[in-house]
Amino acid sequence: MIIRRYHRLVGIIMLTPLLAWTLTGLFFLIQPGYGAAYEMLQPRTYPLSGTLNSLVVLPADSRWGEFRYLRTVLGDHLLVRGEEGWEHLHADTLEPWPQPDAQKQLQLVADAVALNPERYGHVLRHEEGAMVTSTGVRITLDWNTLGLRQSGNDTRWIDQLYQLHYLQWTGVRWLDQILGVAGLFLLAVMTVTGFRLSFRGRRESEPARD
Repeated sequence: MIIRRYHRLVGIIMLTPLLAWTLTGLFFLIQPGYGAAYEMLQPRTYPLSGTLNSLVVLPADSRWGEFRYLRTVLGDHLLVRGEEGWEHLHADTLEPWPQPDAQKQLQLVADAVALNPERYGHVLRHEEGAMVTSTGVRITLDWNTLGLRQSGNDTRWIDQLYQLHYLQWTGVRWLDQILGVAGLFLLAVMTVTGFRLSFRGRRESEPARD
């Protein structure tokens, strides 16, 4: 029967994608290891201690929609958000604070990862705009917001599962879209042919009437 042949052929073609969707979907539902893989790493901050005479008084500036004042191992930071985004200033002079050299960045990151040595170990080197730790975690620094973003082997593995689940198989967007549409079409064909086979089988199993 031609319908049965098409249904079997499409089922064989779709076996691998359906198995991949099922397993990755189950993984995303349970989410094992997500806590460590996507941990929000932040610079280590210290109390803003001091006497009344040593406290910093910030002048009002109408251009600041928001500001953050904090202290790290590198000193006191003033982060302000204006119309063009966040800007990093020296807290004492209110002058722009350019991104420091690699050694200062390593010092800041090393102080942050010291709170979780099990995951990060210790910082080894500065490589291609990121700090690499002894456990293989890569950490990037957004100096304007003083934000840290970490990505370990587990993070990269989960990202690959995400790409597999959402049919991002080749890395070429237009080709992945074609494969996705083709997969949905074959899934629809398999559903329709399966329904017709089920309905036809039910009719054939009914006893003949006089």
